[in-house]
Amino acid sequence: MTQQGRRIHVAKNRRFFVYIMTNRPRSHVLYTGVTGDLPHRVFQHKNKLMPGFTSRYNLTRLVYYEEFAYPDAAISREKEIKGWRRSKKIRLIEAANQLWEDLARGWTDTYKPDAPATTLAPRQIPPSARRTALVGMTHSKW
Repeated sequence: MTQQGRRIHVAKNRRFFVYIMTNRPRSHVLYTGVTGDLPHRVFQHKNKLMPGFTSRYNLTRLVYYEEFAYPDAAISREKEIKGWRRSKKIRLIEAANQLWEDLARGWTDTYKPDAPATTLAPRQIPPSARRTALVGMTHSKW
């Protein structure tokens, strides 16, 4: 695969995510991010392991995410959402998660960064989290 004249190597079955974090339902503070390892990134946010915006505003609630097969598609979507007004982001969240539930509730019970590989494969969303998630749109390039 090429993008703008350079070769991009994407690992088979790799997934990328655009996500929105907040600190409470209908909060004034929303954070939109992109990652290749959603459970690990949410763990970092919830445990304030990375200094910055999300730890400063206590953004520990995952209220929305989308899944992509290609990193450039995820990055484009992240930029698109970041360019929206807050009201449009709220409509996006509420279309899939009306009560602003924490879609990652219980993930930390399953995901431990130092857990043996037999417990959880790398870059894998725990099965229990997949079942409870209200959102999880998949986007692929054709």
